[in-house]
Amino acid sequence: MQHRKRNKSLGLAELIAIALGGMVGGGIFTILGISVAMIGNLTPIAIIIGGLIATLAAYSYVKLGVYYKDEGATYSFYKRTYLNSDFSASAIGWFIIFGYISTLALYAYTFSSYAISSTAFADNIWARKAIAIGVIGLFSLINTWSVNGMGKIEDLMVYTKLIVLVIISVVLMQNGTTDFSTFIDNMALDAQNAGVFSILIVASLTFVSYEGFQLVIHAMDEMKNPEKNIPRAIYSAIFLAVLIYLVISLGALFAISTEDLIKDKEYALASGAGKILGNTGTNLVILGAILASSSAVSGTIFGASRLMSVIAKDGYFPKFISIRKNNSPQNAIITLACLASFLVILGGLELILEFGSITFLLVSLLMAIANFKIRDKTNSSTFLTILAIIGLAVGGFLILYYEFTNKWEQMIIILVLYILLAIGAWAFSKRKINKETSKLCK
Repeated sequence: MQHRKRNKSLGLAELIAIALGGMVGGGIFTILGISVAMIGNLTPIAIIIGGLIATLAAYSYVKLGVYYKDEGATYSFYKRTYLNSDFSASAIGWFIIFGYISTLALYAYTFSSYAISSTAFADNIWARKAIAIGVIGLFSLINTWSVNGMGKIEDLMVYTKLIVLVIISVVLMQNGTTDFSTFIDNMALDAQNAGVFSILIVASLTFVSYEGFQLVIHAMDEMKNPEKNIPRAIYSAIFLAVLIYLVISLGALFAISTEDLIKDKEYALASGAGKILGNTGTNLVILGAILASSSAVSGTIFGASRLMSVIAKDGYFPKFISIRKNNSPQNAIITLACLASFLVILGGLELILEFGSITFLLVSLLMAIANFKIRDKTNSSTFLTILAIIGLAVGGFLILYYEFTNKWEQMIIILVLYILLAIGAWAFSKRKINKETSKLCK
């Protein structure tokens, strides 16, 4: 997620940059190798379908954002739609925060995978985990120490990373050994082996790469003309993200063998670029990945910590998390860092990726259901809202099916995490109700 620069008059260009900076983080780097391992040269198709799913999810966010005009976004939308359900408000708060924690872990893991990809520790999983935890700690300290200074650095990282990613992808396509006709033939072969079901599973997994568009809504109080700029910024950013992801995937598929992309899936782009372009190519990709994941780590900590503090203030997280010092939610930052580090230790890349994808599909599904409930007030299309509910529900089901049939042990871990989240949300909602009841009885 991308931290937004405080500004009283954010226009369309700035809002698109906010959303795009949040989406183009570490997700595409980690998903690329995993996707090629499952569906090969059909990866670009899955990226497009993933973008369509994200657009369906964005539809409800746009409608609710324009209607409520509340910078609390997901949590506030659900709380204000379901006024008399403390458990629903608590649950949506817990789910969205732990979704952010999973993306924070994913971005940090991506950073570490690429940072050591050209060293002797490239395949050492504990070296990756240690560096990932260190990166989380570093940016937590920076966010605690100087938010304004980090904001300026982050703006530079966002624009630089986009330029670097596009350049390296175009160069890879130009220097690749695969021509267009061969690529199409390979797609046809992969279509026979993979099938539509596998493509849809990968498309659902890519959803986490589009998470971040809702950051536009967090800038509600500083934007010009929200009625027009919220939909324009969100839809434009998703479209541009799809194009960037397509360029990156095509660059990799044209220049790097499928075997290498699968073997080095956690740092596939850097490995392949090194074989095609030498050290310069490797270093460029590593730079792009580090910039992308760094800005995403910092922005996620910034945005999620403030949202976590608000939820804690409402009574759905421990009260100490709501405490701020110099307007900085330091306790929330520390809590996020500790939980993300625990997730890094608990599981590898695919576990983090799939937990994040399922969580954001679930949260987006809840947003679509909330929008359906008040569709007359938000002036939403019944057809598009129902289509969004169906698309997001199917996406969530496909990931669950894939986990149960291929990695049931990993699915058990994910289910245990969700059960723990539900119990935590229920316990805090119950405690809040008891406190409010006690006050009324006095």
